[in-house]
Amino acid sequence: MEWMAPGGNLNAYIQGTATVPILTIDEERALGESLYYQEDLDAARRMVMAHLRFVVHIARSYNGYGLPLADLIQEGNVGLMKAVRRFNPEKGVRLVSFAVHWIKAEIHEFILRNWRIVKIATTKAQRKLFFNLRSAKKQLQWLSADEAKAVADDLGVQVKDVMEMEMRLTSRDPAFDAPAGEDDESSSFQAPVYFLEDKSMDPAQLAENDDWEVDNNTRLIAAVSDLDDRSRDILQRRWLNDAKATLHELAAEYGVSAERIRQLEKNAMKKVRGLMEA
Repeated sequence: MEWMAPGGNLNAYIQGTATVPILTIDEERALGESLYYQEDLDAARRMVMAHLRFVVHIARSYNGYGLPLADLIQEGNVGLMKAVRRFNPEKGVRLVSFAVHWIKAEIHEFILRNWRIVKIATTKAQRKLFFNLRSAKKQLQWLSADEAKAVADDLGVQVKDVMEMEMRLTSRDPAFDAPAGEDDESSSFQAPVYFLEDKSMDPAQLAENDDWEVDNNTRLIAAVSDLDDRSRDILQRRWLNDAKATLHELAAEYGVSAERIRQLEKNAMKKVRGLMEA
């Protein structure tokens, strides 16, 4: 089926899930028993397929977090498959009731991992607040002290946790770079990129770099001077001159093979490296 992947054509996928027939109670129990007792993977596939529309319905309720619906559906499908794998038909509950926890759990984890650069909720209280605070607020403005206490009592958390989560929810991740076309006089001058230390102009670092370059060049000249005339000439013309000579040009000039020139070059480079590191 072409619609099987929500990452492709999302509308086609959603329409495709609606075409899969919903299982009756007897059909669901028969498939559940086949999977539970006989490890029937085809039964598991049919149970998953019949509940994909339910995952779409749940995923849509999390659209307000600004994450792609296709990704939310994909994570919800993972939760559905985990629920199907653990479904016990002898418990007497419908799969849809059992699976809702697993589907929401996977979507919650995905949102917490991707909603902000810095993880916004780590403790149990913070996670509860993250998914309930916005629906618990009666208005868009900041909560009053009485409203914060009412939310805290309703969710079973402390008032300070409510206030801290509200602050986290109203904050935003700033762009590292300033927007294109902005100048230094605009508010974009406050972009984090402007507050990084520029170590390239540190006088101490510049002096150290100059000393290193001078010392390196001195060692290189001394090392090359220590080579025999032929090796020095090969190295000079192969690496140091602006117009580089080829192996075949040097081979013709010295009356040896190109492979011999390559060996001499390699030995010369090895010797120079050893002298410079001494």
